[in-house]
Amino acid sequence: MRRDIFQAIADPTRRAIIALLAVQAMTPNNLATHFDTTRQAVSKHLKLLTECELVTQQHQGREIYYLLEIDKMKEIDKWLEQFRKIWETRFSQLDDLLSVIKKQKK
Repeated sequence: MRRDIFQAIADPTRRAIIALLAVQAMTPNNLATHFDTTRQAVSKHLKLLTECELVTQQHQGREIYYLLEIDKMKEIDKWLEQFRKIWETRFSQLDDLLSVIKKQKK
């Protein structure tokens, strides 16, 4: 079952897992050491991230490493871009207003 990537990033633990995997591939056991939870709980988060295609599995011997799919993260960035433009426009307007207020005080 394919899930929505926004469902994946809605949870703070999954966001933390994504941040860790952005640095390097890790096993579930290694990931679990970073959280105050069980390995099984981390595995459930990894399952959802895999279903959302944000992470993939890579088998190395008997170990399974999870890797972040950077291209999939671009979907999130693309969605955020529309808001980034709005924020930049508003910040620019705020800068202009502050400049006017500063000139009026002088």
